[in-house]
Amino acid sequence: MSRTLVACLLLTLLAGCSSTQFFYNRLDFFVPWYLGDYVSLDRSQDALLENELQPFLAWHRQDELPRYLELLERAERSLEQPVTRDQLTALTLEAEQALDRLQHRALDWMLVLGDALREEQVQEFMLALREQQAEYEEKYLERDDAHYRDDACERLQDNLRRYLGRLQTEQKTRLAVACANLRRSDSVWLAERAAWLDRLDMLLQREHDWQTSLRQAVAQRRQSVSIEYRTIWDANTEVIQLAVIDLVNSRTERQDAHLRRELGKLREDLVALVEQGPAKGSQVATTADEA
Repeated sequence: MSRTLVACLLLTLLAGCSSTQFFYNRLDFFVPWYLGDYVSLDRSQDALLENELQPFLAWHRQDELPRYLELLERAERSLEQPVTRDQLTALTLEAEQALDRLQHRALDWMLVLGDALREEQVQEFMLALREQQAEYEEKYLERDDAHYRDDACERLQDNLRRYLGRLQTEQKTRLAVACANLRRSDSVWLAERAAWLDRLDMLLQREHDWQTSLRQAVAQRRQSVSIEYRTIWDANTEVIQLAVIDLVNSRTERQDAHLRRELGKLREDLVALVEQGPAKGSQVATTADEA
């Protein structure tokens, strides 16, 4: 869940629309609202969460947003020449590292809140995750292979259309050819997720020093996935990256203008958010592992 939640912060900034600043400046509202889908907090827990969120959000605005801006500007400069696989891989790696940093810091306030939950709230939280797992299994596993690839191709088209504008028929065809090479990943992903929920359920028994154990489990989760999962992930990543490079490098003048306009709007939003500085009254906490 922590990775899903912190990904929402990045997705807010990747929206590339005029609402970026609106949503980002109200994360102190949207984060508790999101958590409400998983566990019901009482008044004192709401106050605790609000207090713990402030240094986290201040850190993110002060330390992370400038790094996002630098990453975006580097992506814009790469458009001056044909984009290469090495360039896209490097940008993707930096985005993943940003997500890892975000998750690491988010665990600070999540673990404080987790310690304050009553036993019935922990059970409510795990029940919500189990129900979500069941919904995912029903939604995804009933598809046949053709439906799976159609869904994946449609999502890829939607993402590219957001930044390139309307796709040409030939571009859609090339995307469809690329998507035909995708390996099915939903069953493996859901199996990994189910195993993680079992481990999380055990960790949330909150025995002695459970916070350290949970931190270690989260940090090691990516390395602990099965070889099959990693193999499929790597193969599909290559397919998608090559498809994106193909369309970006074959973009029309109109698509190029659309892409630069969307990236420019996002850059302007990031600049404005950085210039606003930390929210009044918030402080950036410095932890030992950052020194």
